Amino acid sequence: MSALAFTYTPVAAAATHVPHSYALVGLVLLPLVGAIIVFSLKTEQAKLAKQLSFLISLAVVVYTAIIAIDFNTDKHITTANQFQFAGSWVWIRDFGVHIAFGVDGIALVLVLMAVILVPCVMLASWNSLDSKSGAEEVAAPGAPQRSVKNFFGLMLLTEFFMIGVFTATDVFLFYVFFEAMLVPMYFVIGSFGGPRRQYAAMKFFLYSLVGGLLMLASVIGLYVTTGSRSFAITDLIGHVPQGATQKWLFLGFFLAFAIKAPLVPFHTWLPDAGAEAPAGGAALLVGVLDKVGTFGFLRYCLPLFPQASKYFAPTILILSVIGILYAAFLAIGQRDMKRLAAYTSVAHFGFIGLGIFAFTTQGGTGAVFYMVNHGFSTGALFIMLGLLLSRGKSRNIDDYGGVAKAAPIMAGLFLLTGLSALALPGMSTFVSEFLVLVGTFTRHKGLAVLATTGIILAAIYVLYLYQRVFQGPAREKTAGFRDVNAREIAAVAPLLALILFLGIFPKPVLDIINPAVKQTLHEVHQTDPAPKLGPNSVVAGGTK
Repeated sequence: MSALAFTYTPVAAAATHVPHSYALVGLVLLPLVGAIIVFSLKTEQAKLAKQLSFLISLAVVVYTAIIAIDFNTDKHITTANQFQFAGSWVWIRDFGVHIAFGVDGIALVLVLMAVILVPCVMLASWNSLDSKSGAEEVAAPGAPQRSVKNFFGLMLLTEFFMIGVFTATDVFLFYVFFEAMLVPMYFVIGSFGGPRRQYAAMKFFLYSLVGGLLMLASVIGLYVTTGSRSFAITDLIGHVPQGATQKWLFLGFFLAFAIKAPLVPFHTWLPDAGAEAPAGGAALLVGVLDKVGTFGFLRYCLPLFPQASKYFAPTILILSVIGILYAAFLAIGQRDMKRLAAYTSVAHFGFIGLGIFAFTTQGGTGAVFYMVNHGFSTGALFIMLGLLLSRGKSRNIDDYGGVAKAAPIMAGLFLLTGLSALALPGMSTFVSEFLVLVGTFTRHKGLAVLATTGIILAAIYVLYLYQRVFQGPAREKTAGFRDVNAREIAAVAPLLALILFLGIFPKPVLDIINPAVKQTLHEVHQTDPAPKLGPNSVVAGGTK
């Protein structure tokens, strides 16, 4: 029999009805089929390509919402049954590789965040390739005309890989999605980006490729050292040898995810890629693709390598705090608006790393919620920057001023987006940042205090950007700016609405995340530290 086979293998861990095992397959394939259809259109069918891509992205949102409604948040989770809607099909029989999908609370909220962001990006990018009405920067003389249908096809192809990488439960399949998702984003940056797009695209690709090769070495090491003859995550947990072997395997995964996130000092590709990518591409790159790194910490590093995770945690926590402060100071000194936004994301990823490796329920839940909120907030920020740059044709802050007088609605939306980036109380970003800091403080008080100063620095770079661009006397070039239209408002309004709603009522999302985080900490053999009681504290049965 051939080593390649596509036979269905029932997954006992799923504990769901048979149709559920195919639910995620349909979700993964829907944007892929859409991308193939869009790519097959003729170049002159640009309007049809945009309309079809947008409708498919909305269908993906509805599909994902149906899955989320059917997700069981009351289920008692163990390592054997932590994934719902699970299905597995043999892919490479001789090596135990399966096409296997499933979601827990962590994966589900990240998929929801990704699929909501895609149609918003499409709306914002509707005229982004039109040099007369929507391009962010003036095209170089003689530059080839960029294909609208290819851009929107790449958006759908990127969505396919994003959903696949969050839902894959086979380590080898995850690696395939992890590497393949570089390809559409490489072309988005290299074909549709700014003046230095080819340099930025190549730097992004090479950094990510090196990280992926390190992970591949560890994936092979997992297969050899565990002896399980399976790449299913549930089969590998608890079977990785301890000692030096586990530490080396951990480093292969960690370095790949740290580059992807990125964490300092592996971050240097992001400012270039974020600045040169078109605003829509940057929104997906920083808002979703980079979350694969922090998702990988939780999904693979912690449960597969618990001993190594605890061994390296102090170093990672220190790097996270350095990243928060270092990136914030760099953001303050930027004059390029898109590079400033990219550096703010490096700082935010420091908070996420802090929450994950604090090994507390509050920190872990806050980190996952931070990933979701950062996706919405940064996605909205890059969308607003794209709308601004399509009018001003420059990324330099000093070229603007007084935009609020000509475009008050744009100024108001940009202000809300900026306030979400600095985690203003009442917004969902504040809830996630608060949970991360509280969870870190219970174990590492000094690091939590240092990280808190990042909030002050965030206020400086966000308010500085807003004041220089939107306040003060209007410059000659900004006095004639048109305000945002209905389509542009529709692109950013859902993201801001979610940020405000979840800032007031985060319970629905936290209820999905919390059980999965507790199970992950259980697999790392970690529990929340017991509260320290003072001499006069009241305890059960009397006074201490």
